[in-house]
Amino acid sequence: MYANNLPKSQHVLVLNCGSSSLKFAIIDANTGHEIISGLAERLGATTPSIKYKFNGAKTVINLVAGQAHAEAIDTLVSLIKDHSLDEQLIAVGHRVVHGGEHFTQSVLIDEKVIAGITQAATLAPLHGHANLLGIASAQASFEGLPQIAVFDTAFHQTMNEVAYLYALPYKLYTEFGVRRYGFHGTSHFYVAGQTAKLLNQPIEQSNFISAHLGNGCSVCAIKNGKSVDTSMGLTPLEGLMMGTRSGDIDPGLFNFLTTQLDYTAQQIDNLLNQKSGLLGISELSNDCRTIEEAAVAGNKKAILALDMFCYRLSKQIAAYMVPLQRLDAIIFTGGIGENSDTIREKVISQLAFLGLDCDQQANLNARFGQEGIISSSQARSKAVVMPTNEEWVIALDAANIAKEL
Repeated sequence: MYANNLPKSQHVLVLNCGSSSLKFAIIDANTGHEIISGLAERLGATTPSIKYKFNGAKTVINLVAGQAHAEAIDTLVSLIKDHSLDEQLIAVGHRVVHGGEHFTQSVLIDEKVIAGITQAATLAPLHGHANLLGIASAQASFEGLPQIAVFDTAFHQTMNEVAYLYALPYKLYTEFGVRRYGFHGTSHFYVAGQTAKLLNQPIEQSNFISAHLGNGCSVCAIKNGKSVDTSMGLTPLEGLMMGTRSGDIDPGLFNFLTTQLDYTAQQIDNLLNQKSGLLGISELSNDCRTIEEAAVAGNKKAILALDMFCYRLSKQIAAYMVPLQRLDAIIFTGGIGENSDTIREKVISQLAFLGLDCDQQANLNARFGQEGIISSSQARSKAVVMPTNEEWVIALDAANIAKEL
């Protein structure tokens, strides 16, 4: 999985479709260099647009109101051809959020793969159906190129049943696939490999706890290079407190909300996924930067939101010492993990009993795409900031599969 054995200049179009957005990039899989990258957002709404960067210049294309994924990809195809980038493409790589148990590695997309993704989409409908839309649109627009699916869940398929099963009637697993799957797999895989290189040790002998912290957040216990536990579950809602997601709650809340407050299932889903987390507690924003600024100014709800976020994250990291037993490093990645020196310092201070400490200057320096060790040389376990690059992982897998065709 995710091997790199490529000739020079292998250009892959990477697509990451959300429910109302489309992130894209053309990447040289051999080097990770982005030739062009951008984001189509607010798709299906009144003001859809495409923002992209090429040769250092940033450009915005306004789309017609109501245009969605197919139209955005049509515009993207024209953009690629206008810049004469289409002749060098060897494949299209798709980020697919949920692969269920069908897919333990990246695959060439065919009818059977589409059927498997469709079945798994019932476990994450918001993401899965968007992924399928992106695949269908790309197949129509890039008919001659191999289309490869790279799954967020694949890296976590090395977990054993003690870690991935819920304490529910077993037939819910055997008949309906109800279990913990985990997400952010490409990110956890990538930063673990890069951290092993930074520490100059073999990934096969490395024990890490990776914290991917953005609007979505997850922690992964990585033992000898393999995922053995992770905080997200059947869906990306389980686990940590996130930007707008609640993370772990008492399941009895569902009964309370429906019987006492007359919530519908859709209202509960919206509450837990869109109105909770940092946004719900701070009542300000899901953006960590906004909340940190408010906390510095003395806003009590902002302070509480940050304290809750760090406390729950620290608890989850500490719990993963059970499967690991030995810890080489904690890895911070994602938009918050890579840029919030405040949250990193708070978490590390709560985990001092693991032999961690924080070098304040190194912590301040490790921002805006800068990797680095942020613990002192005396620390028993290292704390590392490692920028993620999920797109490069997708490009690598797509190029390796394409060259075998």
